[in-house]
Amino acid sequence: MCGIFGCILKTGNAASAIHKGLKKLEYRGYDSVGIATLQEDRLFIKKDTGKIDNVHAIHNLDDLPGGLGIGHTRWATHGAPYQVNAHPHTDCNNTIALVHNGIIENFAELKTELEELGHTFKSKTDTEVIAHLIEEELKRTDLSLVDAVRETVKQLDGSYALAIISVKEPDKIICARKESPLVLGVGKDSIYVASDIPAFLSETNKSVVIEDGEIIILNHSGYEIRKIDSWKEITREPKTINWAPEMAEKQGYPHFMLKEIHEQPLRLRNTLRLQNQYLELMTTFLDRAGEVFLVACGTSYHACLAASYMFSKLSFLATHPVIASEFVEQHGKSVNIDSTLLVVSQSGETADTLDAVESARLRAATVLGLTNIVGSTLTRVARVYICQQSGPEIGVAATKTFTSQLSVLTQLAIRLAKKRGKISHVEIEEIEEKLEQIPDIVESTIQHQEEKVKQLAKKYKGKQAFFFLGRGLSSAVALEGRLKLMEIAYIPSLAYPAGESKHGPISLIEQGFPVIFICPNDSTRKAIISNIMEMKARGASIIAIIEKGDKEIKKLADDYIEIDTELPEVLSPIPFVTPLQLFAYYMALECKRDPDMPRNLAKSVTVK
Repeated sequence: MCGIFGCILKTGNAASAIHKGLKKLEYRGYDSVGIATLQEDRLFIKKDTGKIDNVHAIHNLDDLPGGLGIGHTRWATHGAPYQVNAHPHTDCNNTIALVHNGIIENFAELKTELEELGHTFKSKTDTEVIAHLIEEELKRTDLSLVDAVRETVKQLDGSYALAIISVKEPDKIICARKESPLVLGVGKDSIYVASDIPAFLSETNKSVVIEDGEIIILNHSGYEIRKIDSWKEITREPKTINWAPEMAEKQGYPHFMLKEIHEQPLRLRNTLRLQNQYLELMTTFLDRAGEVFLVACGTSYHACLAASYMFSKLSFLATHPVIASEFVEQHGKSVNIDSTLLVVSQSGETADTLDAVESARLRAATVLGLTNIVGSTLTRVARVYICQQSGPEIGVAATKTFTSQLSVLTQLAIRLAKKRGKISHVEIEEIEEKLEQIPDIVESTIQHQEEKVKQLAKKYKGKQAFFFLGRGLSSAVALEGRLKLMEIAYIPSLAYPAGESKHGPISLIEQGFPVIFICPNDSTRKAIISNIMEMKARGASIIAIIEKGDKEIKKLADDYIEIDTELPEVLSPIPFVTPLQLFAYYMALECKRDPDMPRNLAKSVTVK
């Protein structure tokens, strides 16, 4: 998730306007920044690593000539945050510059083809191939810039929002969109393109949303929108935006947490675009390991706990999920050269996690990393790492990063199952097919169940404590639901594997005590029904998260939320956690808490 911005001004300096716009998009990415402008048929570029203010202090981003330009604030997904990997990227002759938000799945194959044609690459990004593809199209044919861009994007697999300029047509910005957001801002003497409305809202509140599969030509006269496939021209008038600037930054959502819950379908689609070679390499290390530890803290630990079930069920691999702060005491002296740690950390900088990593490395263990931040300490010390493609998460409570971690870990478990030949091809194909549907399932769950969850929060807002119970994989979901409710609503909660509930916790049950059950239709269903009946017999209020059409549990529950699909057992945690995230959010509102800034908590815990 990055932020792009471009503008064409009839009067004034484009660079300073781009700098201002990028500053308002910094929440979308902040590991590097760059600006390119055009004047007198020349490209001018400044870019570097670091936050915008730091880069500006060194390079003076406003000091670029011209009234037309593009800019980018980056969240690295391919290529570490170095100056050479910062956007804008150019072609071989520095006649084309572009900025990109998204992921190009087939960039490695395209890069190989372009190198064979004599193109030289400067960066390690997926984006740079687009500049060279456009260059090649312009070289081979007598196309206009927009035609060359159109032919180029037809070759791209993945997601993109693009803004492109060229010295050959210095009065235009060409833009294109597939899945990644893109909006226009229409001013009296100016036109803007950006990833989000806040970038230009101080200059104009007239906005045009660009749809998937569209290409846009911006010039001093205005804008032209066409369908990439059919080249049909689209007429779309600007709409007036009435959001305050702080609301615009959240795309109209009242809090970042809610925005990030709603972003999950897009982020999950991005996790399904990971580079095969990295998944395969990590799978190879896991297959060779004498023992595997899944090491993490907080929400990431819950993802590891779910993954331990996945690895066991799919690839017959026994793994040991361990809370990072306990790893050295629990396993430190037993770790050896045959040990492998798969370390999961959203920030890649969590102190307890890095302590566990350092201890294991000193004993010659192999360290693998799953993180959201390329260039973090974890990516530098891991033998292999995967970026989970969640984009920046501003809300302190992890939501989209958790489901993204689950998606990546599921993909690793499936690949390892294939490598080991432990389950049938038919079963693997079914799981892979359903995994591709997970983003749509999550989107449907949010769309159809959010209002019901909101009403449940109103109903149960006076309760002093909650239980969360699940079996098997769902016990990890119960733990995560409990954590979210405690983090942002400050309501004391317990989570247990449901079979353990009668070994102590059931003594707390009294009339009306709320118990949330996670109930996918899997191998644990009969047992979970028995647990529901035990709680109900003692007066508990039962809230069940069920698959659509589960009439038996509906009859037992006082309230229920339905997930609108049948799923293989190993995929249930991703959609089943979504209503619990929403429940925590709306409970926080009912309790007059700020979901984005829970007391005593920080996004990245870099102290022990």
